Amino acid sequence: MPITQRDSRRRFLSLITATAGVGAVATLLPKLASADALAPLAANDPMAQALAYVDDAAKVDAAKSPTHKPGQTCANCRFFGGDKAATGACQLFPGKSVAAKGWCSGYNAKT
Repeated sequence: MPITQRDSRRRFLSLITATAGVGAVATLLPKLASADALAPLAANDPMAQALAYVDDAAKVDAAKSPTHKPGQTCANCRFFGGDKAATGACQLFPGKSVAAKGWCSGYNAKT
């Protein structure tokens, strides 16, 4: 079956659309991944309150958070995206940065 001008045009437009999409992702990805570009998680954020988030794991109220164990921090949680930084992105709080020394009840140790 011969390739018509219409087929060529469709392939060309598909290629342009795909290239534009890849370019947009490549441009936005570093901005989304950078904790510096993320707003810090506020203590009054509804999700932070639901997960009993604190900026400093040393200040966890044991009565309110009985699952907390000494040594657990955001920095050693599997959901933390920071790399030895003071703050980092967290999968549990999309679009927000959390303190590396913080803690929440969603804590899950890195393997």
